[in-house]
Amino acid sequence: MSTRRLRSEDYNDYSSTEASPDGSPPEGLSNFSSPSSYQRFGEANGTTWFQTLIHLLKGNIGTGLLGLPLAIKNAGIVMGPLSLLGIGIIAVHCMQMLVKCAHHFCNKHQKRFVDYGDAVMHGLEASPVAWLRAHSIWGRYLIGFFLIITQLGFCCVYFVFLADNLRQVISAANGTTNDCSLYILSLLPFVILLVFIQNLKFLSIFSMLANLLMLSSLIMIYQYIVRGIPDPSHLPLVSQWKTYPLFFGTAIFAFEGIGVVLPLENKMKTPHHFPIILYVGMAIVSTLYLSLGTLGYLRFGENIQASITLNLPNCWLYQSVKLLYSIGIFFTYALQFYVPAEIIIPTAIAQVPERWALWCNLLLRASLVCVTCLLAILIPRLGIVISLVGSISSSALALIIPPLLHIATYYSDGMHPLTIAKDILISFIGFAGFVVGTYESLFELIVPTPTAVNATRAL
Repeated sequence: MSTRRLRSEDYNDYSSTEASPDGSPPEGLSNFSSPSSYQRFGEANGTTWFQTLIHLLKGNIGTGLLGLPLAIKNAGIVMGPLSLLGIGIIAVHCMQMLVKCAHHFCNKHQKRFVDYGDAVMHGLEASPVAWLRAHSIWGRYLIGFFLIITQLGFCCVYFVFLADNLRQVISAANGTTNDCSLYILSLLPFVILLVFIQNLKFLSIFSMLANLLMLSSLIMIYQYIVRGIPDPSHLPLVSQWKTYPLFFGTAIFAFEGIGVVLPLENKMKTPHHFPIILYVGMAIVSTLYLSLGTLGYLRFGENIQASITLNLPNCWLYQSVKLLYSIGIFFTYALQFYVPAEIIIPTAIAQVPERWALWCNLLLRASLVCVTCLLAILIPRLGIVISLVGSISSSALALIIPPLLHIATYYSDGMHPLTIAKDILISFIGFAGFVVGTYESLFELIVPTPTAVNATRAL
């Protein structure tokens, strides 16, 4: 990333790394005056549709996928898949609403692109409530805060997941058992070097590699769980209602990609193709979630653990599954880290002299990685803490805010009452998940159950 771009006074987007030299909108943009005639303009050096699809898959497929069989158990063999499908449809619809609102404000304010924070800020500016209009800037700050907490929370989970799986693989190889914190520290320098890569287009190479590695491990997981599935008649169709919030938290954690939707679209050569890529990519993700979650629970039943890899046989073939998936998660760290870094670093860079800009950039990246590493070491029950953060931030970003933004954006233009009711219902579902999920997470932190402790350690 050029220091000139980072230090630009009119820099207001954290979702791209290589802007056009002059940063000005295309000449034809000013010719569009209505949403029906508005179209997106890409960058000559932007990502292709295939690279964008790879990034979208990588942004949604992570450690949450391996915990979905346990989530299905917490909801029931019928209620679980149906609820997971419903949450997936709602999450994709919220992504689509976010992109639609961003396009609306690009056209209205004659901008090449707006990010999530800008969209919410402009939405509050269009609100009929005077107080919201006067404090619209806080919408951007709120989104930035949620994005930082959510994405860095994912990075903390990745550290624990990588260290735990690495420890299991080494333990199976030579019989030694070391503290998990030692493995976390051993990963730190490699992760720091990884996040020094700042070009999203170049990161697509690592995303492709991560997808191939994780695909290979998932194929081996599938071929094991489809063999010898027992009679599912003893499994509950609907589990106890007290465990359902745990399902909701895991499901929202799994659909973790809304933070990368606008950054990916903003960097495309042909951004008008993004809606198709979004639907295709999320259809692949939802199919993967439903199949692995359901088949994993059918295969292992009540014995399913927090990560399905822990149910695999202790032999070299299935130890390689953990290793391959861990390498994929390692590369995914860079993509999840991308969003909070682009929120924090440009503001900080603008405060230092030009000659120190590059060193400050690298130092801040290394410091943020060290923070996630330190949290992973200091908090022994990190899984529950991340579940709490996910219940607050992920529910807000993925389910609560997009429908409200949609209402604020188009209410003055006239909206059908059913559309308003639909948006309010989605936000209410997200808010209910936020309240109940937060309560359950806090309760488990204060009064842990043996099952929850084991699940957290497994994650």
